[in-house]
Amino acid sequence: MFAFKTNALLATPDQPQNRDLLRSEMPRHGQSKSVEHPKTTERICLWIFARRTNLAVYGIIPARLKSTRLPGKLLLNSTGKPLIQYIWEASLKAKTLSSVLVAAEDQELITAVTAFGGRAEATGEHPSGTDRVAEVVARSLPEAEIVVNLQGDEPELDPANIDRVVRALQQHPLAQIATLATPIQNLAELQAPSCVKVVRGVDGRALYFSRSVVPYTRDRSLADQMALHNPWLLHVGIYAYRRDYLLRLASLPPSPLEQLEKLEQLRALEDGARIQVEVVDHRSVGIDTPEDYAAFVLRMQQRQQSV
Repeated sequence: MFAFKTNALLATPDQPQNRDLLRSEMPRHGQSKSVEHPKTTERICLWIFARRTNLAVYGIIPARLKSTRLPGKLLLNSTGKPLIQYIWEASLKAKTLSSVLVAAEDQELITAVTAFGGRAEATGEHPSGTDRVAEVVARSLPEAEIVVNLQGDEPELDPANIDRVVRALQQHPLAQIATLATPIQNLAELQAPSCVKVVRGVDGRALYFSRSVVPYTRDRSLADQMALHNPWLLHVGIYAYRRDYLLRLASLPPSPLEQLEKLEQLRALEDGARIQVEVVDHRSVGIDTPEDYAAFVLRMQQRQQSV
């Protein structure tokens, strides 16, 4: 029972109905029982979280065969393995995940995952991967406390980045979601609408995500600003959610900003969620086009030859 109460508390610790739970779980000796101040709330949440040594953390890979630019890409196997198997294997190397499974709309994907020893569950058709993940969590994973949404088309994901996003939620108990970002390295990437930028506060909280260049530089050119001090971060599309907030997010309708930018994470920001953003040195390369896949196959061949 404590596990489920704590999971709900950490999803929405500032809600009034959770204050009695905060008081009941906090240390009894030498501790103030006032939980009205956010910093006090966070300290109490951290104390509760520190008591937990067996968090159930699930990695879920939402998958479907439909793809506009590269149909069926998750089953491409020019390397000798289907593409989706790479992210599965990377996930198994993460230290923080209790288990990994694929949430798939297509029986062909389920058959392929089962063939290489993975676990897969069927889902209905959904508009987003988040909805597929939420369906599986709600139906089959009542014990899940943190859920990591992993992209099946990022075969070179660093397992350390999975651990980084999980630990971000563990270390920031008032956050409902955690994600990653990496410094933008060139002007082409900065100005490309397909490259999503994120602005964060000094505490790492996400302030906004946009396809536009944010923050805007009024007094310098983009090139001059990048050379002097680079303030721009590229969003890396891996998310860790607290279970209760994942289910809430999936139940919400698309928000106004989300519809404008076509960025689902803006729905969470407009809902008032705290998204913790950790900065990493590099990102994995997504496979979106035939050219992307050909380059990936070449990299795999070169690695095999160098072994």
